Amino acid sequence: MPRTASGWILRRPETLTEHEQLRLKTVRNQCPELDALTRHVRSFATMLTDRQGERLPEWLDAVRQDDLPSLHTLAAGIDRDLDAVIAGLSLPWSSGAVEGHVNRIKMLKRQMFGRAGLQLLRKRVLLA
Repeated sequence: MPRTASGWILRRPETLTEHEQLRLKTVRNQCPELDALTRHVRSFATMLTDRQGERLPEWLDAVRQDDLPSLHTLAAGIDRDLDAVIAGLSLPWSSGAVEGHVNRIKMLKRQMFGRAGLQLLRKRVLLA
């Protein structure tokens, strides 16, 4: 049941069937912490998809007002690099392509572990 409920919380509300919406509503009514968590998760998802990074400080304040230790840990982590997170939630640029290339190079390096030096890795990266 926990995986099912977390799936309902993480999905877009409009994609839930009527039966799933009713079951989630029941769960949220029975557990105030889960209701608060659902509100925070959905609010963050809206910030992310609509690029509303300017709302992040307000969201962090709302998270801190609820007794949800896991989200407090997340908020503390976000605070450590708040400007970068706001930029990531606001700006249209993504480092996804670069991260993909780094991941591919690391995979190639792991495949060759202990077999060859930089020369072979360089050739494999250029030919892959």
